[in-house]
Amino acid sequence: MLIEHLEKSPTIDPEAYVAPTATVCGDVTIAAGARILHGASIVAEGGSITIGSMCIVLQNAVVRSTGRCSTVIERQCLIGPNAHVVGCRLAEQVFVATGAAVFHGSTLEARSEVRIHGVVHVNSRLPADATVPIGWIAVGDPAEILPPDQHDEIWAIQKELNFPETVYGVERTMLEGKSKMPEVTRRLSELYGSFRSDRML
Repeated sequence: MLIEHLEKSPTIDPEAYVAPTATVCGDVTIAAGARILHGASIVAEGGSITIGSMCIVLQNAVVRSTGRCSTVIERQCLIGPNAHVVGCRLAEQVFVATGAAVFHGSTLEARSEVRIHGVVHVNSRLPADATVPIGWIAVGDPAEILPPDQHDEIWAIQKELNFPETVYGVERTMLEGKSKMPEVTRRLSELYGSFRSDRML
């Protein structure tokens, strides 16, 4: 399914393949030899998405961009089933495994790997040839790679990366001592209201 969003339509090379049950929405460019398989969602919510040659996006993966963070996936990358990749840059030959998450403002250098259910946090940089083990978290620039049971160590780095500002445009200090959800959901409701005027292609 191809969708125009914010008056921008996907550009898909004739030598690429997009499964009939995949969704490609907005300012998305897909290069020759790329394969977008069933159930995958490629959604440019504001910024652009570029998917390079010979990239494979497997079943039910989500690739997104936002108005604050575009997404660039260079050639010969593999995005596994149910992975979530948003507002980041993947250099060539990166592997993002099943259920992994790569967040806004992050960079995965060439040939790096994020294994099953691994996470690369906002504004983090995974060096070339590095591996995030199954279920572990990469956080910081350059990234420290930590197991999930080291929450305090992860948080000490993560707090400075300012997830609320990077993702929602809300400074963390504005939210201290109160729930962030009213402001975050207000902003997201306004943002996602723009999808009401989308056009099927």
